[in-house]
Amino acid sequence: MKSYTNPPKSEWATILARPTQSYEALEPIVKEVFDAIQDQGDKALKAYTQKFDGANLDNLLVSEEEINEAVSLVSTDLQEAIKVAKANIEAFHQAQKTERVAVTTMPGVDCWQEKRAIQKVGLYIPGGTAPLFSTILMLALPAKIAGCQEIVLCSPPNKEGKLNPAILFAAQLCGVTKIVKVGGIQAIGAMTFGTESVPKVYKIFGPGNQYVTTAKQMATKFGVSIDMPAGPSELLVVADDTANADFVASDLLSQAEHGVDSQVVLVTTSEAFASKVTVALEKQLAVLPRKEIAAKAIDNSKLIIVDNDETALAIINQYAPEHYIVCVENEDFYVENTYNAGSVFIGNYTPESAGDYASGTNHTLPTNGYAKQYSGVNLDSFTKSMTFQRLSKEGINKLGKSIELMAEAEGLQAHKNAVTLRLKALEE
Repeated sequence: MKSYTNPPKSEWATILARPTQSYEALEPIVKEVFDAIQDQGDKALKAYTQKFDGANLDNLLVSEEEINEAVSLVSTDLQEAIKVAKANIEAFHQAQKTERVAVTTMPGVDCWQEKRAIQKVGLYIPGGTAPLFSTILMLALPAKIAGCQEIVLCSPPNKEGKLNPAILFAAQLCGVTKIVKVGGIQAIGAMTFGTESVPKVYKIFGPGNQYVTTAKQMATKFGVSIDMPAGPSELLVVADDTANADFVASDLLSQAEHGVDSQVVLVTTSEAFASKVTVALEKQLAVLPRKEIAAKAIDNSKLIIVDNDETALAIINQYAPEHYIVCVENEDFYVENTYNAGSVFIGNYTPESAGDYASGTNHTLPTNGYAKQYSGVNLDSFTKSMTFQRLSKEGINKLGKSIELMAEAEGLQAHKNAVTLRLKALEE
């Protein structure tokens, strides 16, 4: 980790920069794939799956036989663990349901708001070196609770053209309606335009690498909504001498092992604690199975030592971390005054892994500073708020004059006439 002690504020933006390429740099690559999918459909998907994943596919869709085979390959212990996580995630998202909001704004004028599910949603599940079957729980379960009618899942296959058994087990457990063996840019393009095998969806969810993130952003140009521009994973830990250095090191490495473009940050008010974490990092990194990946991510990461809590907090709010762990004596100060973070983990015994898997909160979160304006995925992500109104004769009579005056002032005579005709009918 690169270490900084009391860096001036003028340098914070440079120090806190993410190791990602810009949208503009990746846009030409994404556009080429999108154009091919629009023109060639499944043929393009199969070609890109061969090119990027090394898999020759006759059928892009996962069959019932493949699902049944996969279920038999998942150990009973893992199945039970997934079911525990499922129950907690369902409980947390079920609790987010809201009732209809209704109000009579004036006599005879009733207004209300109701939630309606997005009918068709697409879920992107990263595969490759870390098949994130846990992300299926985070996306498919709230989609089902919200009432989405079609839930399409795309994930990259291995060279044998298969998906990880745990991905298929979780998908069937959570009610996914169609599973597609396609990953990367081409998966996002398929769900954006639709092909012979892949339905077009209205909103795309799920994390991914820089290419997937850029593809999701491009999808919005074609009328498809996205959850957020979620890119490579990141974590910020704020800790002082009351924290456990081994715990903190393990949390930093838990995110670093996601990928070489992941980033972790430690902010601390204690130089002695920073030294302890550095030693613990080296010790734990040496025995990790994914140490080469984690080591490269650690090279992109930062250790920032400051004099006081106020400066630490200012850095945190500027960075706006995806995952944010608070292990300090002055816990309430940080929790109450942090405005920009995707998900917060409080105390020495709350590892970020808990939220990644099974505590119940959602792990699909805004990265790259987007926590300043985006929320993480939640039940409302799968719904739209629709408003309704009903005016009685009394209502239009009381409100009509105000509407007429406002419409006339804006020069919209037809708007005024729509009210005037009704008012005259009441007089007859």
